[in-house]
Amino acid sequence: MTDDPNSPAGFRGLRVLALESRRAREMSMLIANNGGQPVVAPATREVAAEDNGDALKFVSALRERQVDIVIFLTGVGTRALAQAAEGIWPRAEFVAALGRTTVIARGPKPVAALRELGVPIAAIVPEPNTWRELLHLLDENSDLLPLKGRSVAVQEYGVSSPELLAGLAERGAQVLPVHIYEWSLPEDTAPLRQAIHAVTRSEIDVLLVTAAVQVRHLLQVAEEMGLREDLIRALSRVVVGSIGPVTSAELREQGIAVDLEPSHPKMGFLVKEIAQRCFTLTRTKRARSPRVQPSHLEP
Repeated sequence: MTDDPNSPAGFRGLRVLALESRRAREMSMLIANNGGQPVVAPATREVAAEDNGDALKFVSALRERQVDIVIFLTGVGTRALAQAAEGIWPRAEFVAALGRTTVIARGPKPVAALRELGVPIAAIVPEPNTWRELLHLLDENSDLLPLKGRSVAVQEYGVSSPELLAGLAERGAQVLPVHIYEWSLPEDTAPLRQAIHAVTRSEIDVLLVTAAVQVRHLLQVAEEMGLREDLIRALSRVVVGSIGPVTSAELREQGIAVDLEPSHPKMGFLVKEIAQRCFTLTRTKRARSPRVQPSHLEP
């Protein structure tokens, strides 16, 4: 690696750890295309909820026209809910019923899934697509999207969003959470364990995190290995990129500093923008921790 300011921007050979699962191959290519050495250790696995009672309750309420607004938070959950409904109701009828409701999509992934189904979308939550922007959207459009006394179904993440559910209830909505899938650890945690060892041995220069659950699972496995504190201490010397505010909040809550959030909460922007700045960020972090000098970097 060189500090020549005229050399091409990018990771310049830095070792970049990503915890992405479903889009692991794409993440690895993005890192490599930006000059990094990718180390991809999947930290999550999406599994169907053990109890599909929420899905059945939602489909029944939708069928009886007892749902006024449906909020879709994820693309994976949107597709999973459509699949669950197929066992009860022909897809065309399910889509037609959704078309009679007001449909809100949290961001581009549920938008894509809804368009695949042919479901009209009344509103799209602006970036960075958190529960705060969702509630703000509803407040700003309260004449068109009234909540008081209306039944609002929320297709949830792998975990619940208590702030969103509480915010809807405070605005007078009758909230129907629809828990359709859960996040678990990968079946094979060996890559994650190897990555934790690599971080604690100062063999990782950059960490990219694209979901808050990745942070929780990373620290869960480190705890099982007896390396949680070592990992957090080692990450103080690693450049940390976070996809957006929710993930950043989880990192900070766990004692991990965030060095960069991208201008748009998308994987491509995260990789490109941290690649452009990581050389300076790495030098700054090494200056704060002079004892750590990764062997492949010039002092």
